[in-house]
Amino acid sequence: MTAPVAEHMLALACPPDDVSAVHEFLAGVWRDEPTVSAEDRMALELAIVELTSNVIEHGARRDGVSCELRLEIGRDRFQALLSDDGVAAAVDTDAAELPDDLAESGRGLALVRMVVDDLRYERVADRNRWTVLRDRH
Repeated sequence: MTAPVAEHMLALACPPDDVSAVHEFLAGVWRDEPTVSAEDRMALELAIVELTSNVIEHGARRDGVSCELRLEIGRDRFQALLSDDGVAAAVDTDAAELPDDLAESGRGLALVRMVVDDLRYERVADRNRWTVLRDRH
């Protein structure tokens, strides 16, 4: 990705922070970035909130999890980078699919994949790194 036009950062310590901090952060980003279309806002918000919720719920250690979110807004593409110090995730982002209608969980990564162009996960040293890419629409 070429240099971003704008970059926005959020640090979370969960607890006490929770996903509402991500909603507030994104509301501020959208105020600061009026060129982002409603379609892109909805897709990015769904992807980033769902991904962060999964990290908080499934990746937290006994004392919680700390996350750093960086949202880069480019002329042609968005990139969200979520890094956390939680437990290693045992996921294959390419294999994430929606479960059957009666399932009570398991939709998170599949929903993210539906609204972005690329979702990647890697474990680097003692941190999880999640990358979300979406072309502007």
